[in-house]
Amino acid sequence: MLAVLRNRTYRRLFTAQIVALVGTGLATVALSLLAYDIAGADASVVLGTALAIKMVAYVAISPAAGALAHRVSRRGLLAAMDLVRAFVALALPFVTQVWQIYVLILLLQGASAIFTPTFQAGIPELLPEEGEYTAALSMSRLAYDLESLFSPALAALLLQLVSYHWLFAGTTVGFVASAALVVSVVLPRPAPAPAPSPSAPVERERVEGVRGRYARAGLGFRLFRETPGLRALLALDLAVAAASAIVFVNTVVLVREHFGRSAGAVSLALGAYGGGSMVAALLLPRLLRRFADRGVMSAAACALPVVLAAVAGITAAAPNTLSWVLLLVAWAAIGAACSLVLTPAGRVIRRSAGAVDLPAAFAAQFSLSHGCWLVTYPLAGWLAAGAGLPVTAVVLGGIALAGVAGAAACRPRRGHAELVHVHRDLPADHPHLADAVPSAGGWRHRHAYVIDRHHHRPDALSERA
Repeated sequence: MLAVLRNRTYRRLFTAQIVALVGTGLATVALSLLAYDIAGADASVVLGTALAIKMVAYVAISPAAGALAHRVSRRGLLAAMDLVRAFVALALPFVTQVWQIYVLILLLQGASAIFTPTFQAGIPELLPEEGEYTAALSMSRLAYDLESLFSPALAALLLQLVSYHWLFAGTTVGFVASAALVVSVVLPRPAPAPAPSPSAPVERERVEGVRGRYARAGLGFRLFRETPGLRALLALDLAVAAASAIVFVNTVVLVREHFGRSAGAVSLALGAYGGGSMVAALLLPRLLRRFADRGVMSAAACALPVVLAAVAGITAAAPNTLSWVLLLVAWAAIGAACSLVLTPAGRVIRRSAGAVDLPAAFAAQFSLSHGCWLVTYPLAGWLAAGAGLPVTAVVLGGIALAGVAGAAACRPRRGHAELVHVHRDLPADHPHLADAVPSAGGWRHRHAYVIDRHHHRPDALSERA
C-alpha cells in the first residue's frame, strides 16, 4: 500500500491532507469543549446545529466544485480554500457567543465543501491504475483515521499545558502548511469534454456547451438518480451518518455529564473511534482482494444498527467503569464499520462514471452524503437534549437500519460489465461510434456501460445482444 507514495505529486498531496486533517482534528476537540464551555449540558444542541450548518454548506456548495474544477486552476482553488479555512480557524478562539460559532462554521465548511471533492476527483486522474488508486483510497482513509486517533491524543497532551483555545492555532498552522504543499506540485487538469461531432447540429452542440458551463453540477445528481449502484451507495451513506452522528455530536456531553469524566476523556473517546477506523483501513486492501466492494460495505453497514442498539443499553445503565469501557469499544466498532463503508466508495464512483464526469460525480456524492448528515447531526443533538441519550441511540439505529434496507433494495442486478447496446441518437461519424456496427435503427457496440452524455439510461435497462 505504501508503494503509492513513490509518486511525488501524490506524496505531497497526501502530506498536505495529513497536516490539514491533524489541524481539523484539534479543532474538533476544541469546538466540542468551546460548545460545552458556552452552553453546558446543552452543548449537544449547539454542536448538532453547528454540524447541521456544516452540512448545509456542503450540500449547497459542493456541487459547484465539479464545475469550478473545469474553469479554474485546480491547484489554485485548493490552496485558496486552505487559506480561507486557516483564517476562520484563527478567529475561532475569540468566539464568545453561540451565533458566532455558527457564522464561522458556515465559512469554514463552505471552503471545505469546495476543497474536498476537488481533491478527491484529482486522485483517479493522478493514479489511473486500479491497484494504485485502491491503495490511495486506503491511504486517504488511513489519514482520516490517524487524524481521529492522533489528533485527540495530541489534544489531550496539549490540554495539560494550555487552554483549548490554543488548539485552534494548530488548526491554522495545518491549513497554511497544506496550502504550501498544494502549491508545490503540478496537478493534472480535469479530463476535457469529448470533442463535438463535425456533423452534429450546431444548436445541439451549443446547448451541450451551455450545459457544460452552467449545469455540470446537475450531471452528478443525475448519475446518482439513474445508476443503481450509486443509489445503494447513498443509502449506505445514510447508515454511516446515523452512526457517526452520535459520536461527533454526543460524545462531549456523554463523557462530561453522563460519566462525569475530564476533558481529556473526550479526546480518549474520539480516539477510540479513530482507532477502530484505522484498523479497518489497514485491513481493507486485503479484504478487497478477496471480496467484492459491495459485500464488504454491506456487511459493515449491517453492524451499525446492532452497535447503536448496544449504545442505547450502555447509556441507559448507571455509569461505571464497565460501561465506560463498553462505550469505548462501541465507538471503536462504529469507527471500523464506517471506515469499511466509506473507503471503497471512491472505487464505486470511479466505476460508475466516465473520466470527464468524475469531478461532477464526486461533488454530487460529497453533497448527497452530507445531506444525510444534515438530517442526523441536528437530530442527534436535539433528541439527546429532549429525550435522552438512550432514545437518541435507538432512533439513530432505526435510521441506520433503514439505510441498510435501502441499499439492499437498490442493489444493481449486475456490475459495470461490458454491455452490448444500441445508439439511435448519434450520427454515423460520431467518435464514440468508431467501433460500432449498423443495427436496426442505430449503431451497436459493446463497452463498459455507465451513464454519461451519450448513455442516458440506467445500465439495468440497456439493450443486450
